Amino acid sequence: MLTKNSFKIVLTFFAIFLAASTKASKPLRIVSANGTLSEIISGLGLEKQLVGVDITSTYPASLDKVPKIGHNRSIAAEGIIALNPDVIVYTDQSMLSPSLIKQLNSSGKKVVEFKHEYSKEGAIKLIREVGAYFNAKPQAEKMVKSLEADLAKITKPASPKKLLFIYARGTGTLMVSGTGTSLDRLFSLTGNKNAVQGFTEFKPLTAESLLAANPDVLVLFSSGLDSVEGADGLLKVPGIANTNAGRNRKIVAMDGQFLTGFGPRLGKAAIELAQKIK
Repeated sequence: MLTKNSFKIVLTFFAIFLAASTKASKPLRIVSANGTLSEIISGLGLEKQLVGVDITSTYPASLDKVPKIGHNRSIAAEGIIALNPDVIVYTDQSMLSPSLIKQLNSSGKKVVEFKHEYSKEGAIKLIREVGAYFNAKPQAEKMVKSLEADLAKITKPASPKKLLFIYARGTGTLMVSGTGTSLDRLFSLTGNKNAVQGFTEFKPLTAESLLAANPDVLVLFSSGLDSVEGADGLLKVPGIANTNAGRNRKIVAMDGQFLTGFGPRLGKAAIELAQKIK
């Protein structure tokens, strides 16, 4: 028989157990500073747990309703901390400033970095690692299977075309994508090739480099093409009209995050690009 004191002890332990169980079952409040991570987290069925995302988090469209924390180096730690997240996630490609990472780590919040390589293997690895972290491996594997099925649908051309990606923010800011970039890797997945070689990352576009590269197709973000007033505006840029792409008005515009995300929709992005450059 329980004594009065024993009964109180049992009640106390039960209360502690109940409180711990409630805390453990409480959904994590997640802040994502990367569009691809936001897409993966949503695909895992955890979209409702996202309490803050960066401005590259555009898919699914319902993320528009989630509070925005800014864009890479413009993100402030105070804005993130104010959302009271349990965990803040980003990738090594997110370009967050070292000072921001230091502030977030000092805040006592859980900060997690994922490695993200621009390749088929890198996309699959990222999906699986995020799925494992959030205890959602079955959902992650479902995304991986869908990605692999999409990539298997791509038929590589017998004669690869030379593609040139132009990053545009108005005619005053025009850069071309070299080797090793996400665009360069995506071109390879379609069986085509980058029109420029010999440098990595991005370099300013010049008329001379355009003529030397002589691309068959120009690829831009939709927002970038809009910033130069469409195809007609782009063709007025010195050198553009004298390339094969310019003469044939072969200009492809696609959503930026879709093209460069290298996440669950990588296969779909490669398929759409391959279809548009035919």
